[in-house]
Amino acid sequence: MLQGIDVSNWQGSVDWSGHAEAGVAFAFAKATEGGDWTDKWFARNWNGMRESWLVCGAYHFARPKGDPVQHARHFLATIRSAGGLRRGDLIALDLETGDGLRPEQVARYARRWCSHVERLTGVRPFIYTFRSFADSGHCAGLGEHPLWIAGPEHARGRPAVPRPWNDWTIHQYAQSPVDRNVFHGTRKDLTKLGFHPR
Repeated sequence: MLQGIDVSNWQGSVDWSGHAEAGVAFAFAKATEGGDWTDKWFARNWNGMRESWLVCGAYHFARPKGDPVQHARHFLATIRSAGGLRRGDLIALDLETGDGLRPEQVARYARRWCSHVERLTGVRPFIYTFRSFADSGHCAGLGEHPLWIAGPEHARGRPAVPRPWNDWTIHQYAQSPVDRNVFHGTRKDLTKLGFHPR
């Protein structure tokens, strides 16, 4: 299994070369939240991952009350301004709050966000979520997307898989001092799920 981490502005400056030397092979960095917030560390993280030869991933923190298409455009513009997508780069939607909406409204937001991103990039986004949120119906219709499951209560590589998925792709198994993940496959398998220039 490949080792990975994920980071956001909460981590501040990240020692990417140190993580790479310690065996980290892939990472996700928070890019945006909602329709106008940008992680001030994203560009530095995006380029730091790339310079350390990690498989690069960017994620958007979903705020389902907003316009999913506008949020998707904001996310993609943020990646572009940090240097853009290259072969094998990954995209994820962090789906963990309903913003007070009903589960079916949250799921509709997520499906629209994903379909807009996939149409413009050719990349099918990962869905990052946790079991009880998914089991409540917030992820309906997303079962064809690779699942990035937050399950620190489960042994590494042995998470519980919520519906609508049959299997997991990435397991976030620890959240301290940094979020740690494993991917079930090789680097080549992982980059196949990423960006491929047309």
